Amino acid sequence: MARILIVDDSPSQLMGIQRIVEKLGHETLTAEDGAAGVEVAKAQLPDLILMDVVMPNLNGFQATRTLSRESTTRDIPVVLVTTKDQDTDRMWGMRQGARAYLTKPFSESDLSDVIGRLLGDEAGLVPEA
Repeated sequence: MARILIVDDSPSQLMGIQRIVEKLGHETLTAEDGAAGVEVAKAQLPDLILMDVVMPNLNGFQATRTLSRESTTRDIPVVLVTTKDQDTDRMWGMRQGARAYLTKPFSESDLSDVIGRLLGDEAGLVPEA
């Protein structure tokens, strides 16, 4: 089980992603904007961060850049989870330090695959009932 920080300013998106992550057997932490996400990441040191891009205060690109430059958080993989679907957005996000880029809307299996790839093959699998 991993601790995954979800950063999104939309309560419905936050809850939807949280539901999927918890269904995969992971613990979740949440933040409602990029600035809060950076603070939670520094304080809690999660295993993975799922970061929206379009948010008030500090957008996801800025928050990802901040986290990737901090010595305590630089090794935490950040996945940008966003509606921004242009190739330039994807390239810019990866240049800020993101390890993966997932475009909304996404399927549960897409999210599971990204989590599994970044945390190790077993981490993203749905536990057997």
